[in-house]
Amino acid sequence: MNNIKKVAQYIVANPDTGETKALLELAVALETNAPYELNKLYNMSREQFKLALGLIEDWRLDRHYLSKLRLLDHAEINQIPSFQ
Repeated sequence: MNNIKKVAQYIVANPDTGETKALLELAVALETNAPYELNKLYNMSREQFKLALGLIEDWRLDRHYLSKLRLLDHAEINQIPSFQ
């Protein structure tokens, strides 16, 4: 199971904790490029900290693949033969 799903499961199972709030804020910050206070990670338990790092890792990996797909799409568009 990927880390994003694990975080989502944790949030559903623990909706009213400070760690859930910190994880949600982290997810929003990653998606919107908003600032995030890193001390919130420090205040998490070890398991939730690992979830947060996994979320960051999956987010980064997803962005890497998304940028590759965009590059390939652009390359394919530029290689379309012209018909006259």
